Amino acid sequence: MSDLLIELFSEEIPARMQARARDDLKSMITHGLVDAGLTYSSAGAFSTPRRLVLSIEGLSTESKPVREERKGPSASAPPAAIEGFLRSTGLTPDQLERRADKKGETLYAVVEKPGRAASVIIAEVLESTIRTFPWPKSMRWGTGTLRWVRPLHSILCLLSDEGGAEVVSLNIDGIQSSNTTAGHRFLSPARFPVTSFDDYAVKLKRAHVVLDSAEREAAIWQGAQNLAFAAGMEVVEDKGLLTEVAGLVEWPVPLMGRIAETFLGLPPEVLQTSMKEHQKFFSVKNPKTGRIEGFITVANTETADHGETILKGNQKVLSARLSDAKFFWENDLRVAKAGMTEWLDGLNSVTFHNKLGSQADRIARIAALAREIAPLVGADPDTAEQAAKLAKADLRSAMVGEFPELQGRMGMYYAREAGLPEAVALAARDHYSPLGPTDTVPSDPVSVAVALADKIDTLTGFWAIDEKPTGSKDPFALRRAALGVIRLVLGNGVKVCLVDLLSKAYDEIVNVSAKTRQLYIDGHPNYGIAYQINKVPFDEDGDEPRYSGQPLLIGEYLGRPAGKSVSFPAETTYGRLAGRGGEADLLAFFHDRLKVFLKDQGIRHDVIDACLAMPGNDDLTLLVKRAEALAAFLKTEDGPNMLAGFKRANTILSQAEAKDGVEYSYGADAKFAETDEERALFAALDTAEAQITPAMRSEDFAAAMAAMAQLRAPIDAFFTAVQVNSDNPIIRRNRLNLLHRIRAICSGVADLTKIDG
Repeated sequence: MSDLLIELFSEEIPARMQARARDDLKSMITHGLVDAGLTYSSAGAFSTPRRLVLSIEGLSTESKPVREERKGPSASAPPAAIEGFLRSTGLTPDQLERRADKKGETLYAVVEKPGRAASVIIAEVLESTIRTFPWPKSMRWGTGTLRWVRPLHSILCLLSDEGGAEVVSLNIDGIQSSNTTAGHRFLSPARFPVTSFDDYAVKLKRAHVVLDSAEREAAIWQGAQNLAFAAGMEVVEDKGLLTEVAGLVEWPVPLMGRIAETFLGLPPEVLQTSMKEHQKFFSVKNPKTGRIEGFITVANTETADHGETILKGNQKVLSARLSDAKFFWENDLRVAKAGMTEWLDGLNSVTFHNKLGSQADRIARIAALAREIAPLVGADPDTAEQAAKLAKADLRSAMVGEFPELQGRMGMYYAREAGLPEAVALAARDHYSPLGPTDTVPSDPVSVAVALADKIDTLTGFWAIDEKPTGSKDPFALRRAALGVIRLVLGNGVKVCLVDLLSKAYDEIVNVSAKTRQLYIDGHPNYGIAYQINKVPFDEDGDEPRYSGQPLLIGEYLGRPAGKSVSFPAETTYGRLAGRGGEADLLAFFHDRLKVFLKDQGIRHDVIDACLAMPGNDDLTLLVKRAEALAAFLKTEDGPNMLAGFKRANTILSQAEAKDGVEYSYGADAKFAETDEERALFAALDTAEAQITPAMRSEDFAAAMAAMAQLRAPIDAFFTAVQVNSDNPIIRRNRLNLLHRIRAICSGVADLTKIDG
């Protein structure tokens, strides 16, 4: 067995590409070697800004011989067919074998391929990998044809075993493989030879290169924390930035600097974002004041002055960046204190979607919907409407224009500066949340109302224009929006009929109010862009519209001059989506996302389906409460047994109803009972029904399930002692009606027919 070491040494690889490049290098090389007949024990990939490295241990020294048999044409086949078979195999006629079968003799080609040395295979696989490497972006340099992310300088390819090491020879566009590499660009630039991976790693460390990115991350974080602790401060954790910075340096040297006093009044998010985005600095917080007062930069070299010159240069650039941020902040405060009217007016010219109008149109819809939602979540309707109208105002601010990731957060600061209620400020900050499965769910009632309105408007809007997710494509993040609604509803225990909310949202989009609307035609939709109306050709004189019944977007009228306007009377049915049906389709989409969400919570798919089949399945809080209770019930000892009894009763009853052509749903009477077990079941059903009915009314599903569990023993005893299909038709009918009571009582909790097992 041998060990293989590969290093591809180049100019700096962008940090964002390194992790994927490590995985691709490992995958392409190992798959190529295995496909060629080699085996290996383990493999590990590494990267620094200037090198991609792969180490493979326990690699076989050669591939195994291969013997292939290929069946050819009949020995009596036309010469052309036989010649074609010979060409495909590379054999001569005397090398073919003749074998007898039912139809005579058939020609066979037996090709034996000897094993090949690992070095030959490695050279082929590595060259193919380099030439076809899937960089997101690549370049050519000089006069060669090779493409790489940055100019490739050298290839180290070393195969070693107990007897020593050999260079695997290959030459790609004039780059000859060798056993040498280079250290740190400034601290140890000389090239040096290596004999194995262990030797390579040790010599790189001496040459001021930390090969493992995880080790560099740990060194950066530990060094940053030590510097901050010594100054009585603490580093603001940012794992994404840590990974990125580790991809920028080979020999990390953390340095700490201070932010000038003139900038400390900026919001901490502004300082943090500006330093991270522009200079890849970590923020350092003073725990006593809660302010961001310092920064950590990571140099890629050691200096005689211990980084003093580097820090001075960084602080000079930082001051320029923060001066811009301070200018944006001060100008934004002027607009905010004036009521943000300038920004709100500007949103009229910001298109949300060419079929869904401007941001101002969308805000008007969200505000109306937030007002409707407010009472359902315990918020004041006026405050919720006000918050919705102002939540997106910061989209026109200079600060958000520079740092879009601060939208919402800056809105909170501007709302406070404008003297607005704290609930309005929090809604501006939180109405985008939750953005992902781990994001915090807002809990302030006004924030919940605005966040729900925002996401529901997004979903109904794109459903209205038929821009639904397809397969893995979801360009408008509608799956995320649906999950956001689900988490907002469940996280706050909101009791709401989702179909009613969707209907109100559709009404805002398609405008079914009793008022007359002025619709402007100027060659493209300009007002009420999302409204779908009935296609209305005009009379020859251009006066009265005639209804044709075909849905069409505004701006697509026939025969109407551009720039003209037309009024529709309130009774004209221009406001409805074709077929309306969007609520049901969108509710099904919510249910699909809820299934995924609940499966992650450990609730089985059949349990979810059993609850979805029940009335009120658009009340997500009720639906999940029911599913959780049913899932817990089925995990008890009584659950599966009770389910088996129900299914037996349902099967016998369904077969009898199909055979007799009638429904046995009325008239079960205890006076016709012939056995103690039968009478006991009547009594048990009476008791269970008396307990289950009020429990369901109060939505106490756990109590309903507990009452249902008490039916297990009476049902088991009944089926053991009683023959349902009695020869006496009266007794048979009575027992079938009794089974109907079992089905009706149990099905009131969930549709148990959908439960597996």
